[in-house]
Amino acid sequence: MASPNKLLIVDDNEDILSTFYEFFNSLGYEVKTAEDGLVALKLLKDKLNFFDCLITDLVMPNISGVGLISIVKKEYPDLKIIAMTGYGDHPGALASEAKADFVFFKPVDLFKIENKVSELIKQKNDKQ
Repeated sequence: MASPNKLLIVDDNEDILSTFYEFFNSLGYEVKTAEDGLVALKLLKDKLNFFDCLITDLVMPNISGVGLISIVKKEYPDLKIIAMTGYGDHPGALASEAKADFVFFKPVDLFKIENKVSELIKQKNDKQ
Protein backbone atom coordinates (compact mmCIF):
# COMPACT_ATOMS: atom_id res chain seq x y z
CA MET A 1 0.00 0.00 0.00
CA ALA A 2 1.22 3.49 -0.77
CA SER A 3 2.43 5.47 2.20
CA PRO A 4 0.26 8.43 3.17
CA ASN A 5 1.02 11.81 1.67
CA LYS A 6 2.85 14.00 4.13
CA LEU A 7 1.86 17.61 4.74
CA LEU A 8 3.53 20.37 6.67
CA ILE A 9 1.09 23.08 7.72
CA VAL A 10 2.45 26.39 8.99
CA ASP A 11 0.31 29.10 10.59
CA ASP A 12 0.67 31.29 13.67
CA ASN A 13 -3.05 30.86 14.42
CA GLU A 14 -3.57 27.77 16.61
CA ASP A 15 -7.24 27.41 15.62
CA ILE A 16 -6.30 27.25 11.95
CA LEU A 17 -3.51 24.75 12.66
CA SER A 18 -5.79 22.43 14.62
CA THR A 19 -8.61 22.71 12.05
CA PHE A 20 -6.24 21.86 9.19
CA TYR A 21 -4.60 19.10 11.22
CA GLU A 22 -7.95 17.44 12.02
CA PHE A 23 -9.26 17.85 8.46
CA PHE A 24 -6.24 16.43 6.62
CA ASN A 25 -5.62 13.77 9.26
CA SER A 26 -9.21 12.53 8.84
CA LEU A 27 -8.53 12.15 5.09
CA GLY A 28 -5.52 9.93 5.73
CA TYR A 29 -2.72 12.46 5.32
CA GLU A 30 0.26 12.38 7.64
CA VAL A 31 0.29 15.90 9.07
CA LYS A 32 2.89 17.93 10.95
CA THR A 33 2.26 21.50 12.04
CA ALA A 34 4.49 24.47 12.82
CA GLU A 35 3.53 27.81 14.34
CA ASP A 36 6.04 29.83 12.32
CA GLY A 37 8.61 29.62 9.54
CA LEU A 38 11.49 28.93 11.93
CA VAL A 39 9.83 25.82 13.38
CA ALA A 40 8.87 24.73 9.84
CA LEU A 41 12.49 24.97 8.65
CA LYS A 42 13.65 22.86 11.60
CA LEU A 43 11.10 20.18 10.67
CA LEU A 44 12.17 20.30 7.02
CA LYS A 45 15.86 20.01 7.91
CA ASP A 46 15.11 16.78 9.76
CA LYS A 47 15.49 14.43 6.79
CA LEU A 48 13.20 11.85 8.41
CA ASN A 49 10.36 14.27 7.77
CA PHE A 50 10.14 14.32 4.03
CA PHE A 51 7.03 16.24 2.99
CA ASP A 52 4.99 16.12 -0.21
CA CYS A 53 3.37 19.51 0.27
CA LEU A 54 3.75 22.60 2.43
CA ILE A 55 0.77 24.78 3.27
CA THR A 56 1.83 28.07 4.82
CA ASP A 57 0.32 31.29 6.02
CA LEU A 58 2.15 34.34 4.68
CA VAL A 59 2.10 36.77 7.58
CA MET A 60 3.80 35.23 10.63
CA PRO A 61 6.40 36.10 13.28
CA ASN A 62 10.09 35.09 13.02
CA ILE A 63 10.24 33.96 9.39
CA SER A 64 7.31 35.05 7.25
CA GLY A 65 5.61 32.70 4.84
CA VAL A 66 7.22 34.55 1.93
CA GLY A 67 10.66 34.08 3.49
CA LEU A 68 9.88 30.42 4.17
CA ILE A 69 8.75 29.84 0.57
CA SER A 70 11.93 31.44 -0.81
CA ILE A 71 14.18 29.27 1.37
CA VAL A 72 12.20 26.08 0.74
CA LYS A 73 12.14 26.54 -3.03
CA LYS A 74 15.95 26.88 -3.03
CA GLU A 75 16.64 23.94 -0.71
CA TYR A 76 13.76 21.61 -1.62
CA PRO A 77 12.79 22.52 -5.21
CA ASP A 78 10.43 19.52 -5.58
CA LEU A 79 8.31 20.39 -2.54
CA LYS A 80 4.90 21.71 -3.59
CA ILE A 81 3.82 24.88 -1.76
CA ILE A 82 0.40 26.38 -1.14
CA ALA A 83 0.31 29.82 0.45
CA MET A 84 -2.64 31.33 2.34
CA THR A 85 -3.23 34.92 3.28
CA GLY A 86 -5.93 37.01 4.89
CA TYR A 87 -4.19 40.26 4.00
CA GLY A 88 -5.34 41.05 0.48
CA ASP A 89 -3.36 41.01 -2.74
CA HIS A 90 0.06 42.27 -1.65
CA PRO A 91 1.21 39.16 0.27
CA GLY A 92 -0.39 37.05 -2.45
CA ALA A 93 1.72 38.79 -5.07
CA LEU A 94 4.80 38.25 -2.90
CA ALA A 95 3.98 34.55 -2.54
CA SER A 96 3.72 34.18 -6.31
CA GLU A 97 7.02 36.00 -6.65
CA ALA A 98 8.55 33.62 -4.10
CA LYS A 99 7.31 30.77 -6.35
CA ALA A 100 4.45 29.34 -4.30
CA ASP A 101 2.62 26.80 -6.45
CA PHE A 102 -0.75 28.24 -5.49
CA VAL A 103 -2.17 31.06 -3.31
CA PHE A 104 -5.48 30.93 -1.43
CA PHE A 105 -7.12 33.90 0.24
CA LYS A 106 -8.61 33.41 3.71
CA PRO A 107 -11.12 32.36 4.72
CA VAL A 108 -10.25 29.21 2.79
CA ASP A 109 -12.41 26.28 1.78
CA LEU A 110 -10.66 23.17 3.14
CA PHE A 111 -12.06 20.97 0.36
CA LYS A 112 -10.66 23.33 -2.30
CA ILE A 113 -7.28 23.26 -0.60
CA GLU A 114 -7.39 19.46 -0.39
CA ASN A 115 -8.21 19.25 -4.11
CA LYS A 116 -5.23 21.49 -4.88
CA VAL A 117 -2.93 19.52 -2.53
CA SER A 118 -3.91 16.26 -4.18
CA GLU A 119 -3.46 17.75 -7.67
CA LEU A 120 0.01 19.15 -6.82
CA ILE A 121 1.16 15.88 -5.23
CA LYS A 122 -0.07 13.95 -8.28
CA GLN A 123 1.92 16.33 -10.57
CA LYS A 124 4.97 15.85 -8.40
CA ASN A 125 4.63 12.04 -8.43
CA ASP A 126 4.02 11.97 -12.20
CA LYS A 127 7.34 13.78 -12.72
CA GLN A 128 9.33 11.23 -10.70
